[in-house]
Amino acid sequence: MFSKACEYGIKASIFIALNSYENKRVSLKAIAKEINSPEAFTAKILQDLARHNIINSTKGAHGGFEIDKYAISSIKLSQIVNAIDGDSIYKGCGLGLHTCDEEHPCPVHDKFKAVRDELKHMLESTNLEELALDIKSGVAFLKT
Repeated sequence: MFSKACEYGIKASIFIALNSYENKRVSLKAIAKEINSPEAFTAKILQDLARHNIINSTKGAHGGFEIDKYAISSIKLSQIVNAIDGDSIYKGCGLGLHTCDEEHPCPVHDKFKAVRDELKHMLESTNLEELALDIKSGVAFLKT
């Protein structure tokens, strides 16, 4: 459903949020290890998230990545997805056809549109705080 980069971006954002609640910045190395992603790939993803003002990056000996803990509840999952994958998840044909729309629908067009609409609603109504608190409480997990 999401690109690998987007999956890593979501996981990284949650991990950074968890640490930000404790006023801790986290290093690229720690993030890459936690989300099981190569460091160079993780660095590109974090750069995209910082460019879209989802995370903050501080350079130097005491640098790292963080999120203003008062902003965590206002960051929607859709913002993270858009920062990494754009809005392509809301578009496109369920069967991969180049031309598929209301006028020339594929056989699954209407059913797939309903799924995309529900996904969009979920991404726009889920905030980073919910996800981080589920991890913190042990209800959900980032790694198996």
